[in-house]
Amino acid sequence: MNTKLFLLLGTSLSLIPTLTFAQCVATQDCETLGYTETSCNGGKGVKCPFGNKWACLTSEEECLNLACDKLGFTYTCTGTGEKGVGNDCNGKYQGCSCDSPYIWSNGTCTCDSSYKYTCSGTGYSGGSGTACGGKYTSCTCASGYEWNGSSCQKQVLNGAQGDLFYCNGTVVGVKTSVMSFYVAMQDLGYMDWDSANSQCQSYSFCGNIKGTLPTLDQLSTIYNNKSRINSLLSTNSGIQLLNKFYWSSTNYAGYYRNVVDMSNGTESYKPYVNSDAYVRPILTSW
Repeated sequence: MNTKLFLLLGTSLSLIPTLTFAQCVATQDCETLGYTETSCNGGKGVKCPFGNKWACLTSEEECLNLACDKLGFTYTCTGTGEKGVGNDCNGKYQGCSCDSPYIWSNGTCTCDSSYKYTCSGTGYSGGSGTACGGKYTSCTCASGYEWNGSSCQKQVLNGAQGDLFYCNGTVVGVKTSVMSFYVAMQDLGYMDWDSANSQCQSYSFCGNIKGTLPTLDQLSTIYNNKSRINSLLSTNSGIQLLNKFYWSSTNYAGYYRNVVDMSNGTESYKPYVNSDAYVRPILTSW
């Protein structure tokens, strides 16, 4: 059925329900019942049945709108994410449906309260999933940042990350791609072998992750990669290796321990008592 035609045909009976009802109640007050005009332009209106006042309509469109409103067709459904449900009455609907992810609430399509992040600013790379009203339920973060449930925060790195070993975001060891161990960021000093061995074993790279004194082969590997290691040390606030003799944990013979000259890679030995060399701990397991 044509809704508009049906409504227009019934206008004189249903336009203002209070007018029909007025004939069945005791009141004789036209103005109280909605008859407030002394006349209507072109006679478009309804005259009070027991007085000289009128309820006027200025146009057929107004008549139709009033009738549609009385039948519950009150929503235009033109807001963001909205579309009408069922047939319309003069462009209005009895209810609206919402495009995902909008939800119908309090007479409009709105976003769920979980859509609260704009996902913009330092450390953000965008929103996660579908936006609602320009906001997201969570965000994706740029490299070096991580989502903590409410914002993108700078990552606090720990452990092995390629050629760098981290402790609570700070680089504490470096290596090259051909190495299976990390070199500490600084020497422990110039000392005898017993002190060197003891201090390396108690040296903490991070918490309970302890170091060790490098073997002769490991010291030679450090020398062969010294240029790259020193570069990594410099760019991560470390201290470069010196062109000096460094202790190894390797026993040469009797009272002697192997050392490596970091100036030229020469392997030699020193007595482990009453003799000093430089010390750089390494990390072999984590």
